[in-house]
Order: sequence, then C-alpha cells, then structure tokens
Amino acid sequence: MITGIDQAGLSKVEHIIAVASGKGGVGKSTTAVNLALALASDGNKVGIVDADIYGPSIPIMLGATVEKKPKIVDEKFFLPIERLGLYTMSIGYLMTKETPVVWRGPMATGALMQMLTQTIWGSLDYLIVDMPPGTGDIQLTLAQKVKLSGAVIVTTPQDVALLDARRAIEMFKKVNIPVLGVIENMAIHVCSQCGHHEYIFGKNGAEIVASEYKSEVLGVLPLSIDIREHIDQGKPCVYANPESDISKIYYQAKGKIIQKLADIAAPSSPEIIIE
Repeated sequence: MITGIDQAGLSKVEHIIAVASGKGGVGKSTTAVNLALALASDGNKVGIVDADIYGPSIPIMLGATVEKKPKIVDEKFFLPIERLGLYTMSIGYLMTKETPVVWRGPMATGALMQMLTQTIWGSLDYLIVDMPPGTGDIQLTLAQKVKLSGAVIVTTPQDVALLDARRAIEMFKKVNIPVLGVIENMAIHVCSQCGHHEYIFGKNGAEIVASEYKSEVLGVLPLSIDIREHIDQGKPCVYANPESDISKIYYQAKGKIIQKLADIAAPSSPEIIIE
C-alpha cells in the first residue's frame, strides 16, 4: 500500500505492476491490456495507465473514442475513464490521434507522474502500468518514485529482442524491483491453410532468459491474427473471446503473477540454529 500526500491518488492501490520491454514492437501493450482484463475477470478492481507518453495506444486497444476526455475534479485531479471494466488513464485521452507528443524527457516524465498521482484511482486491487520500451528517464523515474510490486517482461524469441529484455531485467534488478516473470510473444506461427508450425523468430528465447535470471516464463503466445484483429477492434481477446486458447494463456499468466505477488508478500520462515 502506498501512502503520502504526493501520491494521494495511489493511496488505495494494493499492487502496481509494470509491464515492460527493452524493445518496441514485441506486443507489450497488447499483453498489458489482456493481463489487466484477466485480473479483472476474478472480480478484482483493476486500472491501467498508459506510460508510453510518445506512443499511447491503450485508448485504441480498449475501443475508446477520441472524443472521450477524463473529467477534472477540483481543477487538479483526473477521473479515470472506465472501459471494458477497467479504470484507465492515458495521454491519448488528452489529445487528438494525429497530435504528436514533441516533449523532452523531463516533460514526458512529469506528465506520467501527473497521470499516476493526480488520477483518482480509488480502491484498486491492481494497477497495470504499460511502460514505454527501453530503460530511460520514464522507467527510472517510475521505479524510483512509485512503489512497484513487480515487473513483467515481454519479449519475442528473437535474439535482438532478448538482448533488450535482459537489459530491462537488469534495470529492475538495480532498483530492487522484483521481476515476476517473462512473457514470450510471437513464439510460433501456425499456418491457417495447412497447419504447419514454424518458429519464425527463434525458439525458447524467453525460457533461456528466465533461466539466466532465476525467473520463470509466465506464458508463451503464438503469432496470431486473432490477437491482432481483436486489439485493433478495441476488443482484446480476453474480453471478446474469454474461452479461446489464447485467452487461457493470459489467464494462466495472471494466475502465476498473483502467486508470485503472494510469495513476495509472505514473511520468510525463521531459520532455527541448533548449537
């Protein structure tokens, strides 16, 4: 639980989870949205904040219209926008879809902290932070100023992506934030015509990285047109087709994340020394 005047908006948020990647284009935002929906399916109150200031995508992925704007309370606080059962906040709600964010690092970081701390989240069980790719100002500021419960790393099996995933894990290690596990996207392509399985980007990449850091693979997702089509339509898989095989992978990942958080919170057993 987070306390303090500077973070009043977060005071009733139980767990804050960063979904991160060292590299763009690996399906991080898609993963963040589906994990948030999976967590909410158990009756949890879940929020998601779009920390990718330069490339906000959460509003589109949740089917929010560009005209939708957050209400302002006391000329200072935002009310989160509810979409598909999630409480959401994004810089994308505050501008048109054609408007680029041409800001230097400190401005982008300041905007993120405003969205986090000046949004009236209320009582949330989980707040998912969809991080921008990389290990720059925004990531470090978030890690240092917000009490994160843990981080989920998203990657593809490709060597270039795995290299950046390692860097993301190292960054969280340096700031003492637990890495809850790794999710591998685009792991395998299944031909819709003949059913042939092909490892386009490589094989077992997430398993290799997870073993290097004594972590675990939370889920392995295929290169699937269903994932892409649902997210483009603003109806992610877990919402649109919760019984599908793909949705079940997100549910399994959700279960592992909840267990990891419980393990971290549990007090360690005392060591008995016999002399």
